[in-house]
Amino acid sequence: MNTDEYVIQCAAKAREAAQILAKSTADQRIRALSRIASELRKQRDAIIAQNAMDMQHAMETGLSEAMQDRLRLDEKRIELMASSIEQIAAQDEVVGRMEDERIRPNGLKVSRMRIPLGVIAIIYEARPNVTSDAAALCLKTANAVILKGGKEAIHSNIAIAEIIRDALEAENLPRNAVTMIETTDREAVSVLIRQNEFIDLLIPRGGESLIRFVSQNATIPVIQHYKGVCHIFVEKTANIDKAIPILLNAKCQRPGVCNAMETLLLDKNLSSEDQFRLCKALCDHGVVLHADDSMCNDFGNRLNMVPATEEDWPKEYLSLDLAVRRVSGIDEAISHITRYCSLHTESILTEDPECARRFVRELNSSTVLVNASTRFADGGELGLGAEIGISTSKLHAFGPMGCEDLTTRKFVVWGDGQIRT
Repeated sequence: MNTDEYVIQCAAKAREAAQILAKSTADQRIRALSRIASELRKQRDAIIAQNAMDMQHAMETGLSEAMQDRLRLDEKRIELMASSIEQIAAQDEVVGRMEDERIRPNGLKVSRMRIPLGVIAIIYEARPNVTSDAAALCLKTANAVILKGGKEAIHSNIAIAEIIRDALEAENLPRNAVTMIETTDREAVSVLIRQNEFIDLLIPRGGESLIRFVSQNATIPVIQHYKGVCHIFVEKTANIDKAIPILLNAKCQRPGVCNAMETLLLDKNLSSEDQFRLCKALCDHGVVLHADDSMCNDFGNRLNMVPATEEDWPKEYLSLDLAVRRVSGIDEAISHITRYCSLHTESILTEDPECARRFVRELNSSTVLVNASTRFADGGELGLGAEIGISTSKLHAFGPMGCEDLTTRKFVVWGDGQIRT
C-alpha cells in the first residue's frame, strides 16, 4: 500500500470511529480516559525505552537542544501526562450541554447544544506528550483524532498511541478513534491535509514553516499557531524583587517552549541600577542579551550583550537568547508589542493599576498577564487540564484550546405546531 492509500484509509477509519464515538456516553469516555492514565503509568518503562531510541537518533542527527528537551520523556513527564488525562476526565461534560435557552414570542423554545467537531487531525513535531494530550481532549469531547507526529518522536508516539488504542478497545470504544499515522514519509502530510471528506479540522503544532505549509495547502479549516514571540514589559513602578524571579522563570525554566519570554522591554524611567540588576540576573543564568544601542553602551562591557538588529525584535529564539530594549513608557511598550508580537502572550510587571488596565485593554494577544510569568500561557496552568494547541488566530478559538474549543454548537428548537407567517 502506498502512502496516499495508507493515509486515506486511516482518515476513512477515523471518520467511521467518530460516528460511533458520537453515540458513546460520558461515563464510557471517562472510564476509557482513566484506563489510559493507568496504563501509561504501568507501561512507563516501555515508553521510556522507546523514547531512548528517539533521543539517541536526535543526538546523532544534531537535533537542537530545544527540540531534544521537547522530545525527552522520563518518569516525571509520563506522570504529568497521566495526571493531565485524569484532570481532563474529571472536567464537567461539554458535549450535549444546552446553552442560551430562550423562548421566542411565538412560543418556540430555542437553545444551542454543544456537539463534537467530528474528526480532528493534529500535525506536530518532537513532542510525544502531545500524543496523549490530544487524544485525551478529543476523546473527552467525543471527537476522533488522527495524529501525525514528527519522525523525531516516531517510536515514542507509536508506543503511546498503542497504549491508548488498547485501552479504548478494552472499554468497548473504537480503536480508530485514535489513529496514528505511522509512516515517516513527508508526503503523508500533503495527503492528510487534503482529506476534507473525512477530516473536519487541522491543528498543526510545530515550527513556523510547517504551519505555513499546512495553512497554505490544506483544503480543511486550520487552527494556526505560528510562533510565540512573548514579551514582558517592566514598567517604572515594578517591584524589582518580584520581577527578577518572574523574568528568570519566563526565560530560563524551559527556553525552548512557545510561552518562554523572547523580548524584554524595560521602562527607561527605571533606575540604571534596577535595569542592571534585571539584566545581570538573566546573564548569570546563561542568557545572551540582544540589546539596543543604549543598553549596549551602558552595560555592554559588564554583561553578556550583543547589539540587537531589526531581525531580533520579531524573533522566536527558543534558546537562552533574549531581545532587550528600552522604551519610554507604556505607550512605546504597547506600540512595540503591537508591531512585533505573534498574538501569543504578553505580560506587564507593574504596581500601577491604571498601567495594568491599559496593558490588558489595549493588547489583544491570546493571553495577557499582569505581574506573572508568560509560562502560565498553558492549558494545564489555566485550568483546561491540557491543551490541544494554542491558537494565534481568532477563529474559532483563541489561545490555549481545551475541551470547549473542540466542540461547536447547533440550534435546537422545540415547537408545538408553529408555522412561519
